[in-house]
Amino acid sequence: MLGLPDHVRACLFDLDGVLTQTAKVHAAAWKEMFDGYLRERAAREGTPFVPFDEVGDYDEYVDGRPRADGVRTFLASRGVHLPEGVPGDPPEAETVNGLGTRKNDLVLRRIREDGVEPYEGSVAFVHAARKAGLRCAVVSSSANCRDVLVAAGIEDLFDERIDGIVARDRHLPGKPAPDTYLEAARVLGVAPEAAAVFEDALAGVEAGRAGRFGAVVGVDRVGQTEQLKAHGADVVVRDLAELLESR
Repeated sequence: MLGLPDHVRACLFDLDGVLTQTAKVHAAAWKEMFDGYLRERAAREGTPFVPFDEVGDYDEYVDGRPRADGVRTFLASRGVHLPEGVPGDPPEAETVNGLGTRKNDLVLRRIREDGVEPYEGSVAFVHAARKAGLRCAVVSSSANCRDVLVAAGIEDLFDERIDGIVARDRHLPGKPAPDTYLEAARVLGVAPEAAAVFEDALAGVEAGRAGRFGAVVGVDRVGQTEQLKAHGADVVVRDLAELLESR
C-alpha cells in the first residue's frame, strides 16, 4: 500500500523539505544569520572569517533540530559557546536565543515576501494516504509550522500537528531524539511500529530509526541518499510521488 509495509496505519511527515519547499528558505536564513554573526565576531577578535556552509554545516548541525539546538550545535563546532539567554531575547542579543530570534526574523521575512510552495508529489501522496484510511500528522521542530501549512494551503490535510510549540509545552526533546515522532504516534492512536516516518533531514531519519517506527522514508532533495540510508532510512526517494508510482 502506497509503497509502504502493509502494517503501516499512519504517516508522520516532517515539514520543511518533505511537504513544503521551505528547507532552502531555512538554509538561506541560517547562512545569513550565522555569516553576519561570524563576520562581526571575527572583526571584533581579529580572526579570519569562515562562512557558514549552507550544505555541509546545515545538514550536519542545523537541519531538523529545534532552533536553539541548531544555534548551539553549530557554534560548538566552531569552538564558540554563548550564554543561553531566554526565549524572546531580541535579535541583537549575543545569546543562543538571541541568534535564534535573528534567524527566525529572517525566515518570517522571506516567507512573507516569497510565499510558500508545497511539493505537489507530497500533496498527492498525502491525499492518497488519507483515501486509503491512514491517519496523517506533521512533525516539525519549527515554531512557525502552522503558519507555513496555512501559507501553503495544506493545513486541513493533517489530523495532528506536533511542532516546536507543542514540543516546548510538553517538554519533548527535539530530533534526533524520537520523542516528537513518538508523541505524534501516540496522539494518532497507533503504535510506533504501525507508523511511517517521512524525513529529509539526517537528524530526522535518526529519530525515526531510534523510535523503531514501522518504516523510515528518506526524502533526498539535495543529493544525500547514502547519508540518509546511513542514518537510518529504510528507503530513499527523491519525491514522494515515486512511492505512488511503485504501487
